Amino acid sequence: MAVSNTSLHSRSLSLDHQSLSQMLIEKENILIIQDLDGVCMGLVKDPLTRVIDTKYLEAAKSLGDHFYVLTNGEHIGTRGVNGIIAKAFADYNLVKEQGLHLQGLAGGGVQWQDCYGNVSHPGVSDAELAFLEAVPLKIANYLRELGTQLKYGLSQTQLEECIQATVLDNKVSPTANLNVFHEIFSDSPQLYADLQQEIKSLMDRLLQEAQQQGLGDSFFVHYAPNLGRDEQGQEIMQPAQDKDSGTTDFQFMLRGAIKEVGVLVILNHYYFLQTGNYPLGKDFNARQAPRQQEALLKLVKDNFDPAIMPTIVGVGDTVTSKAVENGNQIEFKRGGSDRGFLELIQALGKEFKTENVVVYIDSSGGEVKNRKALKLDRADSSEVKVIEGPGDSRDTEDPLTLNIVFPGGHEQYIDFFCQTANKRKLAYSQLPTITKGAQ
Repeated sequence: MAVSNTSLHSRSLSLDHQSLSQMLIEKENILIIQDLDGVCMGLVKDPLTRVIDTKYLEAAKSLGDHFYVLTNGEHIGTRGVNGIIAKAFADYNLVKEQGLHLQGLAGGGVQWQDCYGNVSHPGVSDAELAFLEAVPLKIANYLRELGTQLKYGLSQTQLEECIQATVLDNKVSPTANLNVFHEIFSDSPQLYADLQQEIKSLMDRLLQEAQQQGLGDSFFVHYAPNLGRDEQGQEIMQPAQDKDSGTTDFQFMLRGAIKEVGVLVILNHYYFLQTGNYPLGKDFNARQAPRQQEALLKLVKDNFDPAIMPTIVGVGDTVTSKAVENGNQIEFKRGGSDRGFLELIQALGKEFKTENVVVYIDSSGGEVKNRKALKLDRADSSEVKVIEGPGDSRDTEDPLTLNIVFPGGHEQYIDFFCQTANKRKLAYSQLPTITKGAQ
């Protein structure tokens, strides 16, 4: 099929969803790499209350090996997405038999799952898993200790309810999610800011404990949202300011578990399904890869056949840009948990001339009120325009271009996704599922 020349990759903050849909339907060699929370599910204060649309899951399944997820959350465990999916269908056996699980990478790139719910943790040692298993209880105990301080004014019952919502006992990314505390302390922002700093200090101590146990190179802390990375490559926490919650999620993660590296793991798998060969080897995993974008690009250039490179569509919702005064100058701190993998997809598109597309979902309408909404110009009702993105409007040199945006959030995106997947399925008499060893 001929693909129209829509040049989506050269657009910025475009609302041309029709052209994106057309490209996804007509171009066979396509690869969608998508985040989860805020993209296909609404952002909520308590992850246990998340819900997912069964139509979306069926649409994802219909895309076969042209669709993978890439998330800092997890597939498994009490807070995992698999449980949400099973609840949505009310029949776990049906989900597993029909392969309705979301295939791809979780835990930032160290937890692999196929569509039947088979999970593995390539490159992760038993000692690392044992250390991670103990982290949730340490977070909970520390919150109990802090919560007894009079200044927080919490009853024992209220404190335990907050801890239940805050401590995410993920297998490879145990997390302190402070959204509930931010809501409780909405009229006392300094209390929340104090708690935020306390949790950061706890994470620093956990890193020191790991070092003392010979696991000094095993972990890092992912802050969401964040202010990018410092000169040592460590993520920078975004401090709370007034009503702005700043960093709410403190994820204790395995080194190498960064989304941009996950892009290479997915590409390695995608190439295998087309050719029967892994460009980076069968056992390649996120923990073996470099972390800098230039080194990742070189790894792809040196090992992946350009003739097979798909057009990649990256979909995310967490991209930040904050102005920080530095003397008489303003410095922009660019971060967000989706920035790295979206920037890499953009760079791969330029390098391989595959016209990759970056898609942004505005998740500011969810329960978590720490996202800047897209600014729309509705003066002409026949042509609504986006006039300001999620970053600081003064940051005119941000290297990441958001090509297509969905101001209506996950609901608008799900409608688009389902319609597009169904049309693509009809466009091909049978699903374009790539079989192992096909040339």
